[in-house]
Amino acid sequence: MVTETFGDMLFTPGPECLKEFPSPDSLQKRVLISTKPPKEYLESKSIKEKGSVSQKGNDPAEEEAWGKEVPDPKLKIEADDKTDPNVEEDSEDEEDQDDGDRKQTTEPKYKSLIAIHAGKPKGGLEEALKVDPNKVRRLSLSEPALEKAAITHGTDIVRFTQRNILRVYPKGTRFNSSNYNPHIGWMHGAQMVAFNMQGYGRSLWLMHGMFTSNGGCGYVKKPDFLLNGKANEVFDPTASLPVKKILKVKVYMGEGWYLDFQHTHFDAYSPPDFYARVGIAGVPADTLMKKTKTVEDNWAPVWDEEFEFPLTVPELALLRVEVHEYDMSEKDDFGGQTCLPLSELRPGIRAVPLYSRKGEKYKCVKVLMRFEFVTV
Repeated sequence: MVTETFGDMLFTPGPECLKEFPSPDSLQKRVLISTKPPKEYLESKSIKEKGSVSQKGNDPAEEEAWGKEVPDPKLKIEADDKTDPNVEEDSEDEEDQDDGDRKQTTEPKYKSLIAIHAGKPKGGLEEALKVDPNKVRRLSLSEPALEKAAITHGTDIVRFTQRNILRVYPKGTRFNSSNYNPHIGWMHGAQMVAFNMQGYGRSLWLMHGMFTSNGGCGYVKKPDFLLNGKANEVFDPTASLPVKKILKVKVYMGEGWYLDFQHTHFDAYSPPDFYARVGIAGVPADTLMKKTKTVEDNWAPVWDEEFEFPLTVPELALLRVEVHEYDMSEKDDFGGQTCLPLSELRPGIRAVPLYSRKGEKYKCVKVLMRFEFVTV
C-alpha cells in the first residue's frame, strides 16, 4: 500500500543502509520512511511491556497567564525521574502484531522501504552515540534522557548529529501539554525537536521564533560548527567561549493596545501600566532577561531604555520580547510577545509587531526598537 500510495515520491535506499544522508535539496518532493525495522521493533516492544513502570509528573498544575518561564538551559538532573537514559522510550510505530505467515512475507519488502533506520544498539548510551562510518541512522531520546546525557556526553551527542539524526520528544508525564526548552536539543545538533504544539507558552514561542528563519518554510540549516566538526574540535555547548558580538537593544515605546484590546481589559478604572521584558534565549552563557521600568497609566508607554547582551554563540540565539501590564493585587496581565532569530535581525530602528499567546499577530500592537551589533 505504501508503494502504491506514494509511487515515485517514495525515497528508498535499496538493499543496503544509507552510508550518508542525501542533501535536503535532493529530497525535495520526496517521502522518506524512518522507523524501526520489524525485528528490532518487536524486540523493543517486548522489553517495554516487561519493564514498564508508572511515572508521576511534578510540573506545577497552574502556570502564569502567559505560560511558565522557559527552563534554564543549565542542565539539571530531575530528582524524581527514574527513567534510564540509556533506554529509548519511543512510543512511535506501535501497532498490533500480525499473524506469522503474513509477517514473514511482508517483512523483507517493508524493511527495504525504510530509508532511515531507527532504534538503539545494545550496550547503553555510549554505544548508541557511536558513529558508524558505513551507516546512518536515527536515535530518539526523551526530554529528560537528553538532559542527563548532555551532562556527561555533550560532545558525543554533537558528534553523533553531524552524521546521524537525533529526535527529542517531550516526556510522557507532560499530561497538560506543557513543553521543555528546545534549545537543549538545538545546541546539541538535534534535527527533530518534537513539541506539544497545543501547549502555548514561552517554550513554544521559542519554537515559533526559530522557524521564522529561512522564510518560514519549516527548515532551518544548522550552523556550520554543528555540521562540520574536526575529530578533536567538536562544539561543546557548555564550554566557556569568548564573546563574538554584543547586541545593543533600545526599547523606545509601544502602541496599539488601545485599538486591539477592550479598554477595560487591563484595568477597569484606569489606563494600563506597561513594562517590557527583553532578553536572549540561547546557549547557557548567553541566556539572559532584562526588564524596563513600568510606565503607569498610559496606553502608549515610552520606556526609552537600552540594554546590552554579550553573545558567545549568536548563531543559536533568539531575541525575546514580551510586554506585560503590572497588576498590584493579581498576576500581571499579558500584553504581547515575539521571538526573533538573531540571524534574521537587521540593524536600525524597527517597529516590531507583537503576537498573542497562541502566536497570532496583533493587528496594531507594536514596539519601536533599535538594534545594533558590535563585533568584539
